[in-house]
Amino acid sequence: MATKITPANLRKMENKILAKAKKSGCEDDYYFITTFQRYKIQLGILEDLEKAISESGMMVEKSYVKGRKNLYINPAVTEYNRTTQAANNTVTTLIKILQTTSQTKEEDDALDEFMRS
Repeated sequence: MATKITPANLRKMENKILAKAKKSGCEDDYYFITTFQRYKIQLGILEDLEKAISESGMMVEKSYVKGRKNLYINPAVTEYNRTTQAANNTVTTLIKILQTTSQTKEEDDALDEFMRS
């Protein structure tokens, strides 16, 4: 069963990501911090767009100068899809940062161990 998305659950998940970052040694890494912050902003944008879509619906009317009306897709849907793609790319970048930093930390730890022996 999937976890219900609530602000409290999102904070718990965010703390898990930060714990992984700390374990990997990248909690103070500039690229991790800025990318993680960007991801949180994207999630906020998506939340706002979801509300806009819920309130206005998938289709909206546009009135022309002569009073004609035309039905077209809500622009929030397009922006939602674009922001979702960007957020997915940001997550991919976060994962790469975590993996790369973790791998580098393991290599540094192995080198430190070798130098001490």
